[in-house]
Amino acid sequence: MNEDEPAILLTNDDGIDSAGLQALYEGLSAVGDVTVVAPAEDQSAVGRAISHEVEVRDHELGYVVEGTPTDCVVAGLEALVPGTDLVIAGCNRGANLGAYVLGRSGTVSAAVEATFFDVPAIAVSMYIPVREDAAFSDIEANGDSYGEAARATTYLADHALGAGVFEQCDYLNVNAPVAEWGPADIEITRPSQLYEMDAVHNGDAVTLHDRIWEHMADGDIPDPEGTDRRAVVDGNVSVSPLTAPHTTEHHEALDALAETYDPDA
Repeated sequence: MNEDEPAILLTNDDGIDSAGLQALYEGLSAVGDVTVVAPAEDQSAVGRAISHEVEVRDHELGYVVEGTPTDCVVAGLEALVPGTDLVIAGCNRGANLGAYVLGRSGTVSAAVEATFFDVPAIAVSMYIPVREDAAFSDIEANGDSYGEAARATTYLADHALGAGVFEQCDYLNVNAPVAEWGPADIEITRPSQLYEMDAVHNGDAVTLHDRIWEHMADGDIPDPEGTDRRAVVDGNVSVSPLTAPHTTEHHEALDALAETYDPDA
């Protein structure tokens, strides 16, 4: 390995055989020493779920883990790939946009987990313009579709550490359009605060519905300029610099409650 190249731990939540992970591996190999530590199966939307013990097997790209993305990061940084300079999670098939999505996503959660080890991280996802009722498992996304995501991620992996990017944030949440839309600029963004989840009671079940996907598929999203979702729908690569949860601030009203609390009452 070239001593000037970063040691990169690459993981994901779609599973080690996904086209998105392969696309990032190929791009990142040009700028760093890449070791894959990824789940054996699809672990989408598991958040930061973690296991007590996981089975690990050798793989031609690194290691395959019978566990979650968080398992992969902890196992990778502590046992399998010590000395990692940068963790990259992705590329996820489907966008991870908006503040409300960050805690659900296995892709983003892998990046967040890395920050607790003081290792900078990048979460990478690709927006697929479909409605929520379309099963992602039925949507074709070959390696070529991830071209813009891989290009932007490779650029960031090559330059962000040296540029001091992670001195002002813990991780980057990157979302790219499909490559078929054409070349995409990078836009620095903030997570959208728009939230349109609803639920309908249907007999013995309740259907949960995220109406944001309908807005995105129609291209009529109400998100303002500067937000991650607006950037991607406009055909740009969204890069949001974020800090790991959870932050606290001085809270006078809560201080007052604590002062009046009587443990003997």
